[in-house]
Amino acid sequence: MLELLVGPVAGLLDKFIPDADERNRLAHEISTMAERHAHELAKAQIEVNKEEAKSSSMFVSGWRPAVGWICATGMGFNFICVPLGNFVAGVAGYPLEIIALDLSEMMPVLMGMLGLGAMRSFEKTKGVARQK
Repeated sequence: MLELLVGPVAGLLDKFIPDADERNRLAHEISTMAERHAHELAKAQIEVNKEEAKSSSMFVSGWRPAVGWICATGMGFNFICVPLGNFVAGVAGYPLEIIALDLSEMMPVLMGMLGLGAMRSFEKTKGVARQK
C-alpha cells in the first residue's frame, strides 16, 4: 500500500519544493519509507516467532513441526508411495493407477518451512539457538 503512494508523492515535490537538494533529500526519504516499514514488520514478526518458540505448550510451539511433518508426508506419498504402489500393482497384474496429490498449494508452505529450517541451522552454528 505504501509503495503505491511513493511515486505520486515524490512527483509532487517538484511543484512545492524549489531547492533541489532538499527535494532530493525528501525524495530519498520517501522512497526508503516503504523499505523501512517492511523491515520493521519483519523484525516484529521475528520477535513473535521467538516468543512462540519459547513456549512449552505443544499448541503454541508445536505447529511448525506439525506442518513440517505434514509436508514431508505429502512429499513422501507423492514421490515414493504413488510410484511404488503403481509399480507393484502393475507387476502383480492389476493396472491400478494411484493418483498423486496436487502439491501446488503445499509447496509454498514447504519452501517457507525449509527457509525457517535454514535459519534455525544458521542460529545453531552461531550458538544463539535455544537448547531445548
